[in-house]
Amino acid sequence: MDYELTEDQRAFADSARAFAQAEFAPHAARWDAEAFFPKDAIAKAGELGFCGLYAPERVGGLALPRLDAALVFEEMAAVDPSTTAFITIHNMATWMLGTWGTPAVCEKWGEDLTSGRKLASYCLTEPGAGSDAGSLKTRAELVGHEYVINGGKAFISGAGSTDVLVLMARTGGGGAGGISAFALAADAPGISYGKKEHKMGWNSQPTRTISFDNVRIPADHLLGKEGEGFKIAMKGLDGGRINIATCSVGAAQGALDAARRYLHERQQFGKPLASFQALQFKLADMATELVAARQMVRLAASKLDAGHADASTYCAMAKRFATDAGFNVCNDALQLHGGYGYLGEFPLERLVRDARVHQILEGTNEIMRVIVARKLLEGDSDIR
Repeated sequence: MDYELTEDQRAFADSARAFAQAEFAPHAARWDAEAFFPKDAIAKAGELGFCGLYAPERVGGLALPRLDAALVFEEMAAVDPSTTAFITIHNMATWMLGTWGTPAVCEKWGEDLTSGRKLASYCLTEPGAGSDAGSLKTRAELVGHEYVINGGKAFISGAGSTDVLVLMARTGGGGAGGISAFALAADAPGISYGKKEHKMGWNSQPTRTISFDNVRIPADHLLGKEGEGFKIAMKGLDGGRINIATCSVGAAQGALDAARRYLHERQQFGKPLASFQALQFKLADMATELVAARQMVRLAASKLDAGHADASTYCAMAKRFATDAGFNVCNDALQLHGGYGYLGEFPLERLVRDARVHQILEGTNEIMRVIVARKLLEGDSDIR
């Protein structure tokens, strides 16, 4: 295996790092404190192609491999995991629309989404359907040349501030086979939004419930075919798990960099903290866990790009490991800062809060263990 990045991959990563330092770093703490959704900054990311990294070229996307996209997300997440995480969700929804959308849907929204001029939310989770996504109850009934949608969604990133919704709704019977996917305007008549949730982290992106009351959309807003929605959702979540794992790796890198600087700057007992062996060992363990997480995420991305039969399992393993390791590195970096790490003037407390939710969303880490265990117990897996 070649662990070295190509010149193009390094160029993408360097571009993302420079962008994040210029556009995110000066404002990330304020966005968090004020719960401000930085749509203008996200639009600037779109100008660089970062809002359509792996979306198809037919909608203006770059059609990059997931590995290359992960390099971009990691660099931005090192500065602002919350805003970057929303950009990854937008990328996933845009990829779904561009891959399965009808020509009419792609023409209507595709290039606006890949350019960042408009933003998309991904609507799968419901109040009673979290880990058990196949039990969702939001329904879409075909009436003539329109679908009529009724139901509700919960924990939707960007809800109330985005332009397009990629929605999973039931068109058939119970179970995964009765679910279909749709694209619809976020301001369509009959759509209403709940209050902006007060959250522990991820404050630079709004989270709301969404209610659908006899929302009518053209039949050609169906993505793929009826009954393919769950398959589309799961394909999206494979990439989404890589994305959120990458955001954890990025956050951990930002925290590790801050800890390294602090250990050189801070003195106790007449010596810099960097001279104490116990702290050196802690930093070494943090770096080791971070590198292991990064390589596991990149392996999973490579498996997904190659269409490997066990790609979903690798994505689940990477998501579980990287989000746990990433949070631990952020938390350890805060500990190395002592009391200063708990203050808002330093980025550590924000990185810890933002990274914590990564262990929950895109499938909880407990569900990731279920996915891996089931595959191993099938007896025909090639996980090694």
